[in-house]
Amino acid sequence: IVFQHMEGGASLEVEGTDVVKIILQFLKENQLTNTLLALQEEAQVSLNTVENVEGVLSDVTQGHWDSVLSAISTLRLPQPLLFDLYEQVVVELLELREIDTARQVLRNAPPLVALKDSEPARHANLESLAARPYFEARDAYARGGSKEQRRAHIADCLRRELSVVPPSRLLSLLGQALKWQQAQGQLPAGAKFDLLRGGAVARVVEQETYVTTNGPIIRYGKKSHAECAGFSPDGSFFVSGSMDGFLEVWDYERGKLRKDLAYQEQDHLMMHDEPVLALAFSRDSELLASGAQDGMLKVWRLRSGQCVRRFQKAHAGGITCIGFSRDSAQIATGSFDTSARVHGLKSGKTLKELRGHTSYVNGVDFSSDGSKLASCSSDGTVRVWDARSSECLFEFRPPQATSQELSVNSVAFMPGRADQLLVCNRSPTVYITTLSGQLVKALSSGKREGGDFVACCVSAQGGWVHCVAEDSHLYSFEVAQGKLQHLLKVHEKDVIGVCIHPHRNLVATWSDEGTLKLWRSGAAAS
Repeated sequence: IVFQHMEGGASLEVEGTDVVKIILQFLKENQLTNTLLALQEEAQVSLNTVENVEGVLSDVTQGHWDSVLSAISTLRLPQPLLFDLYEQVVVELLELREIDTARQVLRNAPPLVALKDSEPARHANLESLAARPYFEARDAYARGGSKEQRRAHIADCLRRELSVVPPSRLLSLLGQALKWQQAQGQLPAGAKFDLLRGGAVARVVEQETYVTTNGPIIRYGKKSHAECAGFSPDGSFFVSGSMDGFLEVWDYERGKLRKDLAYQEQDHLMMHDEPVLALAFSRDSELLASGAQDGMLKVWRLRSGQCVRRFQKAHAGGITCIGFSRDSAQIATGSFDTSARVHGLKSGKTLKELRGHTSYVNGVDFSSDGSKLASCSSDGTVRVWDARSSECLFEFRPPQATSQELSVNSVAFMPGRADQLLVCNRSPTVYITTLSGQLVKALSSGKREGGDFVACCVSAQGGWVHCVAEDSHLYSFEVAQGKLQHLLKVHEKDVIGVCIHPHRNLVATWSDEGTLKLWRSGAAAS
């Protein structure tokens, strides 16, 4: 098969087998082994690549057969080479007196089953060796050569079959193609690209306003309720974490568990052993990080429900807040143990510990440029850290009308502004401040008693701030005017949190009474 691309009289030819090999590499790197083997069989194209040829050959010459068999498990090798390799594995198992294992390999490994059919005498000799109560090297290597020579011969044959190619060729080629389209002005910078349709994803963005109308209500069991919830950055997922340890992905249009996700259809939910107290999404909406009361941090692939990383003891206390870095390579967490920490997704290790708060850390957030990390605490302070050096750049207390130390419940960078923070403390006012704490704008409910804010969120374009208060009302402020524009009773008691859809006027609130409610604007509802 030859692919041709014609433009301005020039042509570019690509062999179809090379395209298949690139797809095979993608399948191999993502551990889609069954699909890889099926495609190799149907296309009659093999991908005999390994990460390190010399490493595999070294394993052969040193007799590390577990590693060798794992490395060649998806390769298509000549049958004579497979006969020699598996025969040597059986002989060396017999030398180690691993009789049962040797017999299992001899009778079940496909290459040795094929050897029995094509060279029955050779297979029978191995059976005879396995039946003896002792090992005799002279008989085992009757066809000539020592163990070391046999290993060297197999390594030499393998060398001719194996090759190394750069990793992630499919993704690299796609990335280069997208960059070219951006350079030609065919794709807006920063746009999310739909590979299937061949263009930027069309996103319907509603004009921001307040919400007024009841949407679906999600009800939990008598002994459970949502502790945290959030919409993914692309708006396609809505996930809640609950007291019973479950992470559930919801159809927010109907308030039902999403059954189009195979793992939820099969009742294999994402979960922790302890209550889930915090969650956050990666910027590309592919990953979900969740933190539990026992200090465990988990990272999930949302479309498969697979846990791809565990931080067994991310903290000594419950994890109260989580935030992904812009490139999703790092995850910040805060905890009841008074510390904020930064963890490496690839390394699976805690990279930094940010100490200075003297009480619970309630919020963490990376700036949009990734250079800073903000944190807040029940000690009444907000801290801004250098994300690279972990140096505390600023520490301040939000303005307050009383000398009493007020817990700061959350902190977040304002959308598109790496120099402004939205700060919510236990008072009837939320503040927009500079990084050093200078007041930019105060948004106040005007309620003197019983109306302290519990949590807040800001709309994606930064035009509206929504707060839930201890009086179980939702307060919606228009930032430009600095005024309260709407007040809505959302729960009967003990409201816990609030979040907003990234490009729709859709707000979720949840409470200790066991309900999670979705709210829409009047225009959206109609």
